[in-house]
Amino acid sequence: MQIHLAPEFQGTREGTEAEGIVRNCVHCGFCTATCPTYQLLGDELDGPRGRIYLIKQALEGAPVTATTQQHLDRCLTCRNCETTCPSGVQYGRLVEIGREIVDARVPRPAPSRALRWLLKEGLTSRLFAPAMRLGQAVRPLLPQALKAKVPPPAPASARDWPTRTHARKVLLLAGCVQPAMAPNINSATARVLDAAGIQTVVAAGAGCCGAIRTHLSDAAGGLDDMRRNIDAWWPLVDEVEAIVMNASGCGVTVKGYGHALAHDPAYANRARRIAEKTRDLSELLPALVPVLKPRLKKPRWRDLVFHPPCTLQHGQQLRGGVEIHLRNMGFNVTVASVESHLCCGSAGTYSVLQPELALKLRDRKLRHLEATRPQAIVSANIGCITHLQSGTDVPTMHWVEVVDEALSRGFPSLRVTD
Repeated sequence: MQIHLAPEFQGTREGTEAEGIVRNCVHCGFCTATCPTYQLLGDELDGPRGRIYLIKQALEGAPVTATTQQHLDRCLTCRNCETTCPSGVQYGRLVEIGREIVDARVPRPAPSRALRWLLKEGLTSRLFAPAMRLGQAVRPLLPQALKAKVPPPAPASARDWPTRTHARKVLLLAGCVQPAMAPNINSATARVLDAAGIQTVVAAGAGCCGAIRTHLSDAAGGLDDMRRNIDAWWPLVDEVEAIVMNASGCGVTVKGYGHALAHDPAYANRARRIAEKTRDLSELLPALVPVLKPRLKKPRWRDLVFHPPCTLQHGQQLRGGVEIHLRNMGFNVTVASVESHLCCGSAGTYSVLQPELALKLRDRKLRHLEATRPQAIVSANIGCITHLQSGTDVPTMHWVEVVDEALSRGFPSLRVTD
């Protein structure tokens, strides 16, 4: 696709990067067949190819409007189109650049600005945990839309952390919302790794991976979050085997630190090292299975359906590993026979900003998942887990919690709506 940058973008880092991405697009349209919003809306401008045209026009200096902004806002950034694209178009990065350009030109209404500010500052704040506890205390009184975003409080045992030390160590990013919304995911991760002789270490100074601010068009704030995490991890980086992510949305972001901070001479080398050392938890499974399998007891949940998050299967290009290795441990794991590649509608803050589309995608996904008649739905990202659980009575959890339960027969991590 030909593009002629407007003078204001010529020679800029974002303009040069976007120009290269746009030029790789060959108009083939394969991406529209796998775009969730195009499937729902049938509008060319609500598919990747149409959005690329909108971003191209903005880069060439054409006027942009609130309608342009709306079409870009509707993108889930699921990156399914990248998996489909035969030309290797890095659409996810392009849409981030496009959103920044359009947001700089098109002021949002005050309520929209307030909501987006609340999301990027509130979800990443230390005040999120006490706010979540307050919401859980009054949960029965909340309207249904808000109640769906507030999981029931977890029992105290959800925070049980192993106390043994091991020579083998990994760093774990606790995350910003996960410790408050689903604390058992992190502690289950630590317990499972402990059973395999690996100690899980959490750096106190680390926080949000940077995805929330980045996806809300606050690129500078997202980079600051990344720098803070690098500073927190760097003293420990030589002492650990890997930096482990048990939320695939964080994983795809941290694996991109090297690219995101390549222009920063103070952080470029460290960011690249951090990215190279980062692993999704599922990438440890090949080595864990032979150690853990003999210790597994009869699991409470054996018949599982796995929902692969977009950030795992499209962002990190990790497909099939969770299912294969859980099967090797004795679980009966399947994926939805229809549209397992499509997004569930969570997509970070998308379910808050675009609730109508998010709920349609959730319900569509749940129909396919529940058709397998599972005992439990498992996934690998806190956003997907919470979003899916809000629409079903089938227990929905992280796959590591199922493994932990089979190892310990301890706290059954049910998060069901009522």
